[in-house]
Amino acid sequence: MRESSIVVRPEPMGSATCTPSNRLQAAGLRRATAVFRELAAEVPLPAAPRPIVIADYGAATGHNSLLPIGAAITVFRRRTRADHAVLVTHTDLPGNDFTALFTTLAEDPDSYALKDAATYSSAIGRSFYAQILPALSVTLGWSSWATMWLSRPAADLPEVADHVHVAHTGDAAAQQAYRRQSAEDWQNFVAFRGRELAPGGKLLVLTAAVDRHGRFGYQPLLDAIAQVLDDQVAEGLLSRDEARRMTIPIIGRSEGELRAPFAPAGRFEQLSIERLEVFDGEDRFWDRYLLDHDAGALGSQWAEFTSAAIFPTLATALAGGLGDPRTADFMRHLEVGVAARLAASPQQMQIPLALVVLAKRAR
Repeated sequence: MRESSIVVRPEPMGSATCTPSNRLQAAGLRRATAVFRELAAEVPLPAAPRPIVIADYGAATGHNSLLPIGAAITVFRRRTRADHAVLVTHTDLPGNDFTALFTTLAEDPDSYALKDAATYSSAIGRSFYAQILPALSVTLGWSSWATMWLSRPAADLPEVADHVHVAHTGDAAAQQAYRRQSAEDWQNFVAFRGRELAPGGKLLVLTAAVDRHGRFGYQPLLDAIAQVLDDQVAEGLLSRDEARRMTIPIIGRSEGELRAPFAPAGRFEQLSIERLEVFDGEDRFWDRYLLDHDAGALGSQWAEFTSAAIFPTLATALAGGLGDPRTADFMRHLEVGVAARLAASPQQMQIPLALVVLAKRAR
């Protein structure tokens, strides 16, 4: 299944100039980076001169990749010669901002590219819902905050007319359609990674989940977005049809859904699940609020994060798409409105996450 090029999947941690307030996923990334370091110590390494290949699936502007990949390279250097080439391949959709990605690699002080002379960076502009790297070539894979984005935009899925996210709709048919697409996407993602990983290779995926009660989380934020969109319709800034088309094509998967491709034998495309954790990520904005009691800052931080990560996707539903002359005003109004609503009723966000380690059978 293709991943539509009009789906906007920005860097969840912000732009190439990532601010502290945008580092929402730091807690989840710290946990995942520690596991990734362990995987780097375990995977078989190819003999030189064949390069050690790290694949970053869904790179965006690269900030979520820097520390985990750097940690893995440090581990590799303890296991092999300093001149053994490491090839890091960052993948994303053709419309991704690859200029920002390479700027991050060249300038961010956390960049692995600045710290290891025998490491080489490259990029591929293709969907990871197909095979994008040679079979049996990848030593170690990383994917964070990418597989939660569906391969099809909301415009190609049943309309979610009563909310901005399918997890909070009362439309059972829409929920079923989104679940079907989610299952197909996850199976395709896993299948093609099974072909690309070398024997004994491993892949870590950090993605949105649902908790044991089936809750996606983020409810105060998603409700605030839906309410501000209704306000814009009432004020004549949006048409009712535009607002109804504004759905976030992100899904959280349950543990059962993540395991589904591997049933009943526990293997799929020579892959098995080596580790699967579903946990609540830390809401660092809330932690800060508990210290300073600044409700305005809490609302602004969440609105700023969401403006970078989500609002461009909603703007594709404007009559003129992202090129609509109202786009900038729409996003500005939405950010201000969401910040005000969250500040008026401060609440902690539930952030269900899944950490999955897939391992390929060794020869």
